[in-house]
Amino acid sequence: MRASTIALLLSVALGVAACGEDPGTRAVTGGLIGAGAGAGVSALTGGRPATGALIGGGVGAVGGAVTR
Repeated sequence: MRASTIALLLSVALGVAACGEDPGTRAVTGGLIGAGAGAGVSALTGGRPATGALIGGGVGAVGGAVTR
């Protein structure tokens, strides 16, 4: 996966990580949005959408859990 794709996924995940009032809610929300964004970006760049969804979901969940 290209560095630009990973940077895009990270910025999307961090941008939506504040959705929710507690860390658990933010982790779930960030994970779901990150998975969708990761699958979409991966499909558009010629990668495997399932892999993009896994990476995006993981980054989104962690980003949501660690932000306030």
